[in-house]
Amino acid sequence: MQSRPSQPLSTRGQLGLLVLASFPVACRTPEGYYADADEEAYEIILRRREELGEQGTFTIEPPPESLRKRILAAAEEGTPLAIEPLGLVDCLEIAAENSREYRRRRELLYLAALDLTLERYRFDTQFSGVLGATFNGTGNGDTSATASADLGLSKLFGSGALILGNVGIDFFRALSTGDAWDAVSLSSITITQPLMRGFGKSIVEEPLTQAERNVLYEARSYERFRRTFAFDVSSRVFRIAQQVDTLRNEEINYESLIQIRERNEAFAEAGQLLDLEVDQARQDELRARNRVVNAQRDLEALLDDFKLFLGLPVETPLSIRQEDLDGLFGLDVPEVEISEEEIATIALRERLDHLTQVDRVEDSERQVQVTEDALRAGLDFSATVTANEADRPFRFDGEDVAWSGGLFLDLPIERLPERNAYRAAWIGLEASRRALDESADFVYADVRDALRQLAATRESRSIQENAVSLAERRVEGARLNLEAGRAETRDLLESQEALVQAQNAATQARVDFALAGLALYRDMELLRLDGDGLRVETAPLTAEGNGE
Repeated sequence: MQSRPSQPLSTRGQLGLLVLASFPVACRTPEGYYADADEEAYEIILRRREELGEQGTFTIEPPPESLRKRILAAAEEGTPLAIEPLGLVDCLEIAAENSREYRRRRELLYLAALDLTLERYRFDTQFSGVLGATFNGTGNGDTSATASADLGLSKLFGSGALILGNVGIDFFRALSTGDAWDAVSLSSITITQPLMRGFGKSIVEEPLTQAERNVLYEARSYERFRRTFAFDVSSRVFRIAQQVDTLRNEEINYESLIQIRERNEAFAEAGQLLDLEVDQARQDELRARNRVVNAQRDLEALLDDFKLFLGLPVETPLSIRQEDLDGLFGLDVPEVEISEEEIATIALRERLDHLTQVDRVEDSERQVQVTEDALRAGLDFSATVTANEADRPFRFDGEDVAWSGGLFLDLPIERLPERNAYRAAWIGLEASRRALDESADFVYADVRDALRQLAATRESRSIQENAVSLAERRVEGARLNLEAGRAETRDLLESQEALVQAQNAATQARVDFALAGLALYRDMELLRLDGDGLRVETAPLTAEGNGE
C-alpha cells in the first residue's frame, strides 16, 4: 500500500508547536517559586496590617546577623562583643528577633496568607501544558513513533460554573514504512453549571471568604501578641529600673550611716558620746551594707533573667541606658477619666481577640448555610463542543465540530454525611455564640480588675509619696534634735531606716502605678507599638468621653 503524501503544517501550526516546545525552558526554578510565594503572601499581610492601623515591614526570615549570633561569634574568636547600654526600643527589637513564640506567630500569619493565595488561585484561569513522545517496536526494530502536545485551561466562576478547555495535536509516523508524519488536532471546551446544589456566590466562594477572614484573624492575633509582648518586655525593664532606684536608695542610705558612725566616733573620742551609740551606728551601717549587697545581687539576677528572656547568653554583660530608666518614672500614662461602663464599651469595640470571636459567629452562620445547601438535590447543566481534524490541523469547519449538552439530576436519596455535617454546623454555631459571650465576660472582667488595680496603685503611690515626705522631715528633725542634744543616736538611725524603706516603697508604688495604667490600656487594646516603643492611643478615649 502506497503511503499518503504528508500534509505540511501551516505557519500557525508550526508556531504553536514552537511555543509548546519552549514550555520546559520557561519552567521556573525553586528559588523563583520561593520568591513568588513571599511576594504574594507579604502583599496580603501588608494590606491586612494596614487595615489594623499598623505599618512597617514584615518577614518570617530570621535576621542574618542577630545580636545573639554576633555575641557567640565574637566569643568563639576570643574577642567578646562590647554591647552599648540598651534602650527600651533596643530591648523590644532584640526580644522580637530571638523569641521563638514571636517567630511562630509570624509564621502562622504567613501560612494563613499562603492558604489565601491557594483559594484565590482556584478562581483564576489555570493553564496546563503536556508534551509527550512515544516509540513503539518489536524485537530490535522500531515500528512507529508518536508525539503529542496539549494545552489546557480551566476557570471557576462565582456562580459555580466551570469551564474546561483543551487544545492539542498528535503526530504519528510509521517508522517501518518510512511514511511521513501524520498530524491530528483536537480542540474542546466543556461548560458545567450547577443549577441547584452548589449554585451561587455565597456557596461557591465560601472557602475563599473563610481564607480571607482567617488571614484577618491571624493578623489580629499577631498584632495583639506584639502589643502584649511589648508590655511584657516593658514590665521587665520597669522592674529593672525599680531595682536600680532601690540600689541607689540603699547606697545613699549606706553613705548617710557611714557619716553618722564617723560623727559618733568623733564625739565618743571627745568623751561627749557613749560607746553604745557608736556601736548602734556601726551596727546599722553593717545592716545597710548588707542591704546594698542584696540589692546589687537582686539587680544582677533581674538582668540575668532579662537576658534569658531576650535570648542572649546569660554571661553577656548587659545594662539598660540610664536615661531610659529615669524616663520610665516620668512616662506619660494618660489618666482614665471615663466610667467603667464606657471603658468596657471601648474594650469590647477595640479588643482584637474579641472582634475575632464576633466574626467567628458569622463564620458559623455561613457554615450552616453551606451545609444546608449540600442537602439539596444536584442539578447540573453541561455542554461540550469538540473539533477534531486529521488532514488539516487546526483548520476546522462545521462538519468537524461535535457538540453535546444535557442536564444531570442527583437525587438526594442518601445524605447521611451531609446530614451529620449540617447538624454539626448548628452545634458549631451555638458553640461560637457561647464563646462570644464568654469572651465578652472575660473582657469585662479584665478591665474591671485593671481598674481596681489602677485605683489601688494610685492610692498607694500617693500614700508612699507622703510617707517619703514625712520620713525626710523626720530625718531632718532627728538630726537637728541630735545636734541640739534633745535626741539620741537611735532616733536618727530609726528615722533613717524609715526613710530608705519609704523611698523603696515609693519607687515600687510608682512602677506599679505605671504598669497598672499600661495594663488597663493593654486590656482596652489602646497600646500601640511603633519605632519609638509603646504609646497609648487616646482617640477612642476622647470619642467615648464625648459620647460619640
